[in-house]
Amino acid sequence: MTPTEDRRFPPALAAAMAVRLARVGEDGVDFEPYESFLPADETTDWFQAWTGNSGVNGDAFRVFGQDGTGGYAAFWLIRPDRPLVEQPVVFLGSEGETGVVARNLGAFLWLLSDGLGPWEATASYASDPGWTPRPDRELTAVAERYAANGRVPAAIVIEQAAQEFPDFDDTVMSLCR
Repeated sequence: MTPTEDRRFPPALAAAMAVRLARVGEDGVDFEPYESFLPADETTDWFQAWTGNSGVNGDAFRVFGQDGTGGYAAFWLIRPDRPLVEQPVVFLGSEGETGVVARNLGAFLWLLSDGLGPWEATASYASDPGWTPRPDRELTAVAERYAANGRVPAAIVIEQAAQEFPDFDDTVMSLCR
């Protein structure tokens, strides 16, 4: 992935975000998707402000939505020479929270279909014994269409992402000033 690549959503993300846009404020999920990726210069401005480090850029992220406080959901471009849909989805919260939400776009689609957004995934909702998935029929249809072989419950999506990328928080925090 390079910073100058097309900023339009891949079809699977576009389909899921169209469903999410229709749900904002109605289903209890704190996630407001964008209609396209945040422009590169705005991503860099945000990441510099978030880290307090004017020497970094936002090239490692493709921001596609936010929670109500302004925390961002993004693809983290950590896998060299792999397409965007194979990159992990992360959350960088407005209060410094960080977390890898899903290992790739397919896993993220299943997380959404279980009724979680990026903030809820990093806030450990799915690992709470009292949490019950709230499957969304339309988002499940999107996940079945684009990631049929990757169906797993939200708690497993989050667990697998954390296991594969245990150093995400340390990596990001090392850039903070």
